[in-house]
This record gives sequence, structure tokens and C-alpha cells, in this order.
Amino acid sequence: MTHINKGKPFPLGSSLTSQGVNFSLVATNAEYVEILLFEKEGSISPKSILKLDQNHNTGPYWHAEVKNLNEGCFYAFRVKQKNNGINNNYEKKVLLDPCSRGITGWGSYKRENALETHENTNSCLKSVVCDRELFNFKDYPRPKHSWEATIIYELHIKAFTESIDKDDSCFKKFLTKIPYLKELGITTIELLPIFCFDPTDAPNGLENFWGYSPINWFTPHFEYLSNESAAKNREEFRKLVEECHKADIEVILDVVYNHTSEGDSQGPAISWKGIDENLYYFIGKDKNYQDVSGCGNTIAANRGLVRKLIIESLKCWASEFGVDGFRFDLGIALSRGENLSPLDNPPIFEDIECEPELADIKFISEPWDCGGLYKLGDFPSKNTFTWNGHFRDDLRRFWKGDEDTAWNMRDKIKGSPSIYKEDKILPKSINFITSHDGFTLKDLVTFNRKHNFANSEQNKDGDNHNNSWNHGVEGPTTNLLINDLRKRQQKNLILSLLISKGVPMVLMGDEIGRSQGGNNNSWCQNNLLGWMNWEHGQQDLELLEYFKYVIKIRKKLINIFNPSFFPNSQTHENMPTYHWHGTKLDNPDWSSWSHTVAFSINKGITNPLVWIGLNAYSKSIDFPLPKCKYNWLKVIDTSMSEIFEPLTINEKFVSIKSRSSLLIISEEVFGAKNNLF
Repeated sequence: MTHINKGKPFPLGSSLTSQGVNFSLVATNAEYVEILLFEKEGSISPKSILKLDQNHNTGPYWHAEVKNLNEGCFYAFRVKQKNNGINNNYEKKVLLDPCSRGITGWGSYKRENALETHENTNSCLKSVVCDRELFNFKDYPRPKHSWEATIIYELHIKAFTESIDKDDSCFKKFLTKIPYLKELGITTIELLPIFCFDPTDAPNGLENFWGYSPINWFTPHFEYLSNESAAKNREEFRKLVEECHKADIEVILDVVYNHTSEGDSQGPAISWKGIDENLYYFIGKDKNYQDVSGCGNTIAANRGLVRKLIIESLKCWASEFGVDGFRFDLGIALSRGENLSPLDNPPIFEDIECEPELADIKFISEPWDCGGLYKLGDFPSKNTFTWNGHFRDDLRRFWKGDEDTAWNMRDKIKGSPSIYKEDKILPKSINFITSHDGFTLKDLVTFNRKHNFANSEQNKDGDNHNNSWNHGVEGPTTNLLINDLRKRQQKNLILSLLISKGVPMVLMGDEIGRSQGGNNNSWCQNNLLGWMNWEHGQQDLELLEYFKYVIKIRKKLINIFNPSFFPNSQTHENMPTYHWHGTKLDNPDWSSWSHTVAFSINKGITNPLVWIGLNAYSKSIDFPLPKCKYNWLKVIDTSMSEIFEPLTINEKFVSIKSRSSLLIISEEVFGAKNNLF
């Protein structure tokens, strides 16, 4: 016989006690709640059902302590919601605990049964009781790279590891690639969603691969794990974070709190919807779900109880798994209040910033949503850095050779001061040229238009405005001149990214010329098209060495390219200052037809430390060099295929070949030309 006590409202979800397990669920609209206990992972019916009456209800919380239960117990909920005029059949659905630390039942799970009005007990997912062990920060402390020194590498964990060893889990296989990332020189990885998601949440028989379809905010995705047990699953991801910390690499998670896999009012009831849809979602007077996510629903993130759940999730990943930061998918959607109205001071961000366990965490956000809200430099969270889409577009347009691009290029190199007006030193700008959402770097210079037919949506999906250029031939070619130009353009773009003020982010595989065949929306491509290729014959090793080289230079010159502060001095003698040039010194050309940007960064007013020239024009152009106290050293020339030893420049002028870049450094910076690193 099962013994049940009143239990406690906190902590939320399931937690181990001295006598068994405490369960706590938020359900503000419930007439009653049932706890379903299952014997095994594959059980098609519960071994017992515990109905919670008003004695187990404290305000919005339904809770109970069940004696003689242990870690690893399988459970779920059923909730009888009061008549809400939308759907009165949710009480038939077996529902996941929104705070599940473990999820099982994938072998029998059927999404379509969660869509129907009949019960889904024989095909439901089940929650698993897990420990809440904290991460071992004593032995594996956070790297805590400053924002100024941060270089982000965005990757999809399965795509990054799929072609390595088929017998191991993604998280385990990733450990073998940490030395590669360390050698590349990045400081931080940003993982596309690893929250447990529904791979079957996809139209036309496709597979949801990227994972922007969460069914839970606390549990690692089952396809990335060995799945020996829920406890071992948690330890498996902890191990990944531990090894990254040992290698001085931060781990940031791409998190999806703006919507769920449950879709609109006609979608499946997997968790939140069946528990309390009027609480978690925005629902209009017409009883339809309000949506600015593009996925059928939008989370009501600024309601108190929803804020609590989101913050509990963030704390779980930060404190129990040890992750170092979060990137909010469509993060500005979290600023919306009732009727989707934007809030100037959204409580969710205020609460996050006040949470002690999140005080030393990095926060990044997309500043747009599908409802047209776009807040970049004015994002409503003072501690959150934002994806700078204008940086991406302006750099692409400049190197593509568009008109009216030189001034915008200048602005982006300086840290987008036209956008981040309040950030006088380091802008809160995440600078990027490519990301998972769009062309790879190789495809950006290979295709004029998207080629998404493999997605089975008649090439209608994906962005049509890519600012890409094929350089004369659409797709791969044997033309050596075109291929050389494409290689040079990739080098130009990555150099422009890494000399710019802000926080650079590079996309998985761009360093080896990874292509997706012109697909700019590979969300459903769990195949060679979407995977990293580790075969050396398929890698551009010249480009890889160039990436490493430029990253080393950025790190060496971080106080020049990305200073953390300016000295508090009236003279500003050591302040890095930008001086813009053209075919004459201190005479830049910002006209609409200009395709060049040249500048020096000086110590004080008159002492240049670096000179950079970017020529997107179709012909070579000569530029004068400012007078330097020491020798000028040519360090990078993208017109040359090989990395070379620094070359002393004795001439007063340098010639930049068509669609090429030069990076020239004063010998003062290194002491001598042989002391580059």
C-alpha cells in the first residue's frame, strides 16, 4: 500500500526526502491532480494512481510526499482543469512534470496520441525522479573569460559529432574533440538546444533536428545520451562541462523559453498545456493561442509563476550542470506582457539579474521575434549581450561589393556605436557573419540564392535576403580563379569579424569550409548535409590554419582591438584611437561608390600600432601608411594563399589587391618581428 503525506510546495517537481519523494506541481486552474506511478519505463499503465484533494493544495501548488519511493522512480501527472472553453479533454492526457530532471518512454511515445481526445497512457512519456546534485565547481571552476576576450563557437552537438564514432553518445564523442577546439583558439562553445525536444515535431514526415521544439526545460535531450539511466544521463552531461572547464572552455546553452512543442490550440498536450494552459500561454478572447514565435504558441514569461519556472530551469543548468551562460532564442519575446504588449521593464529579466546563482553567468539574446519586435542596442536587460544582425548584413554587403557600405563597415568595426550608444567602451554586441540560421561561410560565397529543396517545402522556407554572392557561378565549380576568389573572400570576412570591437562568434565548420549545398535552413537535415565532416580530404586545411592564425592575432592584440576600459586620464595618452584613411592619410572616402576601408589604431593620437586596409573593389588600390616609430610588419595579406613570416615594410605605400585585406602591425607591439606569438 502506498503511503502519502501532505508534502511541501517546494522545491518544484520531484525531490528526494528522508522518507521517499516529494512532488509539487503548479496548476492554478485544477479541480484535482493525479500522480501516476509506473513500474517500468515501458509500462503501458500505471501501477498506482494517487489523487490529490484539497488537503494537498496550497494556493497554486499541488503537492504530496509519497513514502518508500526512490531515485529512478517513473511518474507522470493527470490534471482535471476547470472548464476553460478551449479544450476540456486534457484530463485524459498523461503529462510530463514541467520540472522533470529525467524523461523516459521514447520507445513507445507517439505524438499523434497526444493530439487526440482519447487517453495516451500506453504511448506517453514519463518523468523520472533524479537527484539534484550540484556541480563540482571546486575541482572544475568556471573559466570566467571576460567578455573582451571571449570568442564563441556555435555548434550543434549531434551535427558536430555524428560522423566520428557511431557506438558512443554525442556527449561522450564530443570529449574527443575538445583538443580540436582548444587548438582552434576559441574560448566558449554555444550549443544549439539540448533541452529535451520532440524530434517528430515536424511536417511532411521530416525530422526536427535543431531542437527548437522543447518539451521540457530541465532535461538533456535523449538522443544525445547513452540513456543507461536518468542519473547517468545527468552525469554524462556534467562530464562534458567538466572536461570543457579543464580545457578552459566555457559552455553556453541556446535555450528556448519563448515557445514549446505543444503548438497552437489544436496541438498536442504533452506537459504545460494539459496542466495549466491559461497560465503558461497567451490565449486571446477568441480562444486561439497568440503567437510571436512562429511555432503556434508564445510563453507568458512575465507572469509570476512562469517566471519562477524559467528561473528554476536556469538555476538547474547553472548550478547542477555547471554551464557558464545562456543564449535566449527569440529572447525579446520574453519581454511581452498581456495581449503580447512589449514591456519596457520586463520582470523576467529583472528577476534573472537579481538571482545570486546567476550572477556570474553570461547572457546573450536574439533581439527580435516573429511579431516584429526588435530591440538591439536597447534590449531590456542591462546584463544581456545581443546578436547583432546589422553587423552580419553590413559586412556581407561590403565584401559583396554593394554601394553605400563603407560608412556602415566603419561603424561595425568600431563596435556599432550607432546602435550601442550607451556602451562607451565595450559594446554588448555579439558580432557574427554566419550562424546556424542561414548560409555557412563557404555557401555564402558560393550561392546567390538558397537551395532548400531537401527540406520538402518547395524551397519556400529559409531567408531570401542573404546578401550572398556566388562570384560568377552558382554552386561548386572547377574554375580555379573563382575558387581562389571565394577562398579570399572567406578570409576577408573572418578577418573583418576578428578585428572588430565586440564579441565574435563563428559557426561550426566555417573554419574548414563546410558546405550545406546552399541550404540556408537545415533544421531538418540529420544527415551529411547538416553534419560536420571530419575527413581530412573534405576539409580546407589552408582555411583552418588561417582561422587559427587570425584568432591568435586577435588574442595577442586584444587590448588594441577590444579594450576593456579606457584609462581615467584627461590626456588619454594610452587610449586606443581609430584614425580613418583612404588613398590619402586621414582622408577616408565614405561616398556611396567607395568599396574600401582603411584605418589605423593608435596609442594616443600620433602613435599607430596597427594599420588595416580592406579593399572590396574589383581593382588593386595603393594606400599610404602613417608614419610609425618602429618598423611596420605585414602580418596578413589575404591575396596570398599561405601564412607567412612577418615582413618588414620599408615603403611609404602599400598596394592592396582586388578584394583583399592587409593587416600591418608596428614592431613596437611585439618587440621584434620574430616575437609575434
